[in-house]
Amino acid sequence: MDDPGKVSVIIPTYNRAATLERAIKSVLEQTYRNFELIVIDDGSTDNTQQIIHKYRHKMRYFSQLHGGVSNARNLGLEKSEGTWVAFLDSDDYWLPKKLQRQMEFLNQHSEFLIMQTDETWLRHGKFVNPMKKHQKFGGWIFEKCLPLCIISPSAVIVHQKIFNDVGVFDETFPVCEDYELWLRVTLKYPVGLLSEKLIVKTGGHADQLSRKYWGMDRYRVRALEKILQAADLTAKQRLAVLNEIVTKLRILSRGRDKHPGLPNIYRPKLAEYEKLLEQCHANTQY
Repeated sequence: MDDPGKVSVIIPTYNRAATLERAIKSVLEQTYRNFELIVIDDGSTDNTQQIIHKYRHKMRYFSQLHGGVSNARNLGLEKSEGTWVAFLDSDDYWLPKKLQRQMEFLNQHSEFLIMQTDETWLRHGKFVNPMKKHQKFGGWIFEKCLPLCIISPSAVIVHQKIFNDVGVFDETFPVCEDYELWLRVTLKYPVGLLSEKLIVKTGGHADQLSRKYWGMDRYRVRALEKILQAADLTAKQRLAVLNEIVTKLRILSRGRDKHPGLPNIYRPKLAEYEKLLEQCHANTQY
């Protein structure tokens, strides 16, 4: 971390040879040149190795047994040498000025140790407009991050100081691992926002993790329960977290009622958190 302008770009990948080359090329074509590219192959069994071999002299490459995206990103962080870290999912890609515009922004706004750009969505090969709930915000956005993840890993750049402070990705989360990390980050740090669409975020393909796991709110509730234990939550923040837990548990409870084969754990937990929420309302004054 001797170079304050160096960016470590981390691409985790697993059986995505079809899109990996596009992602790698989008990094190598950046107009900002002070970066290192680190690719973590998380145990791929397709022809990923052929893609890696093609670009082996232009990046640092590490291979491991399949451990999940959080494990792969954390290995990239362990190997990184840059002062700043940028992530790129191997099915997404950057526009050429992504890093340049981010570093210009950070040079002009030294109060931020984390920032992200806006993004374009590509679904099933067609460009689509994100829904309003996915709108990005800047500043102190902890409460805005509670409903769902509004910080995209492929769009963000983070100073190493943040990981040293709040920790890295929680590897016990098979999905929503970014949601969980950004809750920890936004609780303590403001987020810069550059309202330029400098990444293309793809979706709709069968290997997306969000398609692999049912009831994504299960993992968001886990993340919210984890952040609820944070000693530095204000009364207002605690109330907001409890409200969100109750909202998500009600959704999960209704989902379970429609599918009796699912675990019957949400209604008892919902009753517990509704009681906590009622107590919190009674004790909170503004």
